[in-house]
Amino acid sequence: MNNKKIKIAFILNIIISIFVLIASIMMFTGFTFMKEYDLGLESTKLGMLKFFTVQSNILMGVVALIFAYKEYQILKGKNKVLRRRDYAMKLASTTAVALTFIVVFTYLGPITEYGIMSMISNSNLFYHLIIPVLSIITFIFFEKNNKLLFKDIIIGILPSLMYSLFYTTNVLIHMENGKVSTTYDWYWFVQNGVWTTIIVAPIILLITYLISLALWKLNKKK
Repeated sequence: MNNKKIKIAFILNIIISIFVLIASIMMFTGFTFMKEYDLGLESTKLGMLKFFTVQSNILMGVVALIFAYKEYQILKGKNKVLRRRDYAMKLASTTAVALTFIVVFTYLGPITEYGIMSMISNSNLFYHLIIPVLSIITFIFFEKNNKLLFKDIIIGILPSLMYSLFYTTNVLIHMENGKVSTTYDWYWFVQNGVWTTIIVAPIILLITYLISLALWKLNKKK
């Protein structure tokens, strides 16, 4: 990366980290500044950590902060390069928030009573829209490299895979008479029957793989 791109990436990573912190504090405390919608997709205090949205954004915030630190060192001449493992971390976190963005705008937004706008209000304005978009822009425009290998695409799937195992287990242990309350199926994936997990989980993982593949290709230097 040239110095100009490194500076922009550094600034964007700092902004991403700050936005993650702001959104997390807002959701943790229940602070709102826009119209509230009762969607069941927000929770205060530690209950917020059950959502992939929150987990993926916190991961993104931590990785962005690490990148900002390393990019600052490069700008100051204290470090020469970012390593392949660094970019693999960035690929995984960017894929995770990109998945959040896509699921919100193609699935959750259209099926909710209040529509897309309800999905980008208050803390979710940052979690579902601003942070994913900034993260994707930073990764594909200002952090291009040729260090990531094709096999690293699999690393991009890991956060989604681990969450799928958690979500599926949580659904199965709270099943009663073949049904699961939306208290435990908060993304409404199995409201048509628990059997749909064998369809939903592979579809989500396939989408995640395609996102990781696209980000890998777009991130490569020409």
